[in-house]
Order: sequence, then structure tokens, then C-alpha cells
Amino acid sequence: MAMNARSFARYSLAGIRLVNGVAALLAPQAVARRLGADETQPALAHVLRMFGVRTVFIGAELLFLQDPARIARALRVGTVIHTSDALSAAAAGRCGTLRPRAAATATAISTVNVALTLVAQWPRRGTS
Repeated sequence: MAMNARSFARYSLAGIRLVNGVAALLAPQAVARRLGADETQPALAHVLRMFGVRTVFIGAELLFLQDPARIARALRVGTVIHTSDALSAAAAGRCGTLRPRAAATATAISTVNVALTLVAQWPRRGTS
């Protein structure tokens, strides 16, 4: 059975969320280093682990939900979450709290996530 664009977007988004979330949970110093942040800051590891927990849960949600209404809600909420993440990363780059390359990477990842939530919500043919 071929996967349609909506399903592909949903499962791709779940995969991105799970990879990023697990990385933040298990290797926050490595994630901090990739962001150009001071990996020795204990508070940063804590914040990254909080991000990781959130991201793993919202990723797993897309994999395991079966009810179309709950999936649709998760995708709508995901659009808001990832838009907020993209804007936050862009603002951090603009004000210098993230290095330009790290801010661009984080903004791009979150923007791709926004696009995936939108594709996953495309109306089915023949529905309004």
C-alpha cells in the first residue's frame, strides 16, 4: 500500500520530533554544542531535557494516535508549537543569543516542521 503525502508528512514529522527529542534527552551537551551554546551550563542541560521530553511526547503522539479527530488536533497544535519554535529561533539569531548558523539551522528545522504539519492537514479530495 502506497503512503499518501498526508501520511508521509505525519510520519516524517514524528520521526524528526523523536530524533531531536531523544538527542536532547540523552545528549543535551552535544545538542548544546551543535547550537553553539556553552555546554557546561547545567541549566542549559535541564532546559534541553525539558524540550526533549516535550518533543518525544508530541512525536510519539503522531505515531500512536488512531482517532482522526485527535490526530487532526495534534497536528493543529503542532503547527502552533513549531511556528513558535521557528520564530523563537529566528529571534535568538537576530538578537545574538544563538550563533547565526545555529539560529538558521533551528529556524529551518522548525519551519520544515510547520510545513509538515500543514501538509499532513491537507483536506482529503472530495471533502470541504
